[in-house]
Amino acid sequence: MRSVAAIAIIARLTLREAVRRRLLWALAGLTVVIVTLTWWAFSRIADASPITGPVEMLGVSQVTVMLAFMFSFVLAMTAVFAGSPAIGPEIESGLLLAMLARPIRRSDVLLGRWFGLASVLVVYALVAGYLELGAVDLATGYVPSDALTAPWYLAGESLVLLTLAVVLSTRIASVAGGALAVVAYGLAWMAGVMGGVGEAFNNDVLRGAGTFSRLVLPSDVLWRGTAGALTPPESVLAAGGVANASLYKFSPFSGAAPSLEWLAWCVFWVVAMLGLGIVLLRRREL
Repeated sequence: MRSVAAIAIIARLTLREAVRRRLLWALAGLTVVIVTLTWWAFSRIADASPITGPVEMLGVSQVTVMLAFMFSFVLAMTAVFAGSPAIGPEIESGLLLAMLARPIRRSDVLLGRWFGLASVLVVYALVAGYLELGAVDLATGYVPSDALTAPWYLAGESLVLLTLAVVLSTRIASVAGGALAVVAYGLAWMAGVMGGVGEAFNNDVLRGAGTFSRLVLPSDVLWRGTAGALTPPESVLAAGGVANASLYKFSPFSGAAPSLEWLAWCVFWVVAMLGLGIVLLRRREL
């Protein structure tokens, strides 16, 4: 119970720090700007070409998925640059040593930091995601096949990258750790694209590379879930001129809902990485 209370206190302090540094206000302002621009852009699309048939609907769906990819990139960068200074600067300044003089364990500090930042990212991803989908619906009338699930996949992707950044912060300086996490995110996405190509063309080498990358960093699993949730039904794809819907699903901006096994792996990966971060922090001299 004492450990849970300590984690809750540190999480609350992390939220206060986010408010003091105006992180929450910056995210709120960014959400308003993105949603407004989304509504304006899709309104112009609807005015130029009324959404009346499957071809137009397919075009809107592709723009929606590309918008989601841009938003996932913003979320990823936010997660990385919020998590990379979570532990390191406190060690360098001696603040962590002062905190540990009280009945607070190193694991409490790491988990409290993670929970505080995770709550900000999840709320931001859900609120901004649903507002953007609402703006698309308002402007064009297009509703993706699984609009309710898509923002949750984005939130999960941000948690994966936050976890990686927090773990790296226990050993690596903030700038270096953030850069490493960003590079890992980009490599995982590219490997996921190659794995999708291998799946579509039955190439075992490319398929294996994609699977390996998703095991090492499962962010692409959740992005593919997001893209799959935002795509139109196969009937719309066929009517819009997509001859092979199975090939379409493995394009860089498309995907499919991950299996329960992959979702379970994402949860296990986050928990295991947090455990690794605790071990690394315990073994570091302050």
